[in-house]
Amino acid sequence: MKKIGILTGGGDCPGLNAVIRAVFRRAEQLGYKVIGIKDGWKGLMDLDYETLTRAQVSGIHLFGGTILGTSRTNPFKKEGGAELVAANMKKMGLYALIAVGGDDTLGVCDKLAKMGLNTVGVPKTIDNDLSATDVTFGYDTAVSIATECIDRLHTTAESHHRTLVVEIMGRHAGWITCAAGIAGGADMILVPEEPFNILEVCDILKKRAARGKRFNIVAVSEGASFSDAPGVEGSMVLQTAEKDAFGNVRLGGIANILANEIEQRLGFETRAVILGHLQRGGTPTAFDRILATRFGVKAVDCVHEGRFDVMVALHGTKIVPVPLEEAVGKTKTLDMDMYETAKIFFG
Repeated sequence: MKKIGILTGGGDCPGLNAVIRAVFRRAEQLGYKVIGIKDGWKGLMDLDYETLTRAQVSGIHLFGGTILGTSRTNPFKKEGGAELVAANMKKMGLYALIAVGGDDTLGVCDKLAKMGLNTVGVPKTIDNDLSATDVTFGYDTAVSIATECIDRLHTTAESHHRTLVVEIMGRHAGWITCAAGIAGGADMILVPEEPFNILEVCDILKKRAARGKRFNIVAVSEGASFSDAPGVEGSMVLQTAEKDAFGNVRLGGIANILANEIEQRLGFETRAVILGHLQRGGTPTAFDRILATRFGVKAVDCVHEGRFDVMVALHGTKIVPVPLEEAVGKTKTLDMDMYETAKIFFG
């Protein structure tokens, strides 16, 4: 009986367990064993794995996180790491590997495929910034959570006559911020794709005050940047300059700087609210459970048909395989038509 390995890499995301369950059930139906690899690429390098059973995957699509664990390990950053992965796949007797992750995880998947390994990718990121697919699973849940948070913050902002600056995840793409900002009725939405002028932000908030509005909600992506504030022009705000194995710095804190700028310039009582990892956790929405399930089934079908170095993707209403290099070659940034729609409601 042929074996299919599955791993989950990068940040956790609602819907991962639904993929694992779907991969197991479809593989079982087609006569494969499924090997669950622990903690992403780290588990494949350390030979940390187990054969999955139906009992292990039963009902897990209802829960966030991943039963396999995850990490940000990059085998190509370790001497001999890629060769070790190849050797361990052979040692484990894997016919193919399904890797579930974002651009970092799938970038490794693509490189391994170019080395001759049988790999298939499944797109996962709450940021919705992977190319070659209309939507990634996890995004819908993150938008729903961020929207609910904005809804709740409205009552506090209005009661205390405050300006609340809500920091939302989004390193290079403002998909979550824009969607949640529109749905939650934010008065300003600031995204990485368009550096913002603090004077223009303050001018819009002043005009609201002149109309008798005594509170404001400003939604800002963690990767957004100022175009004019002294000391932080054009650069993202970092928690630390330390980088992970894929060269990513840890973002966070722009809401604090922006809140201070607004309070200093306008005299409005202003607070920062950083949603952080709240957006990653919890029960996936029905949409994400269904999408993740369809992705998992299609990934196994690709293995069964001998289609490798591909990522399963949503195109319209269909799940289709696309070349992995198309998915990881370019970040899918926010549709600016969507942002122009959001701007209609600023102020």
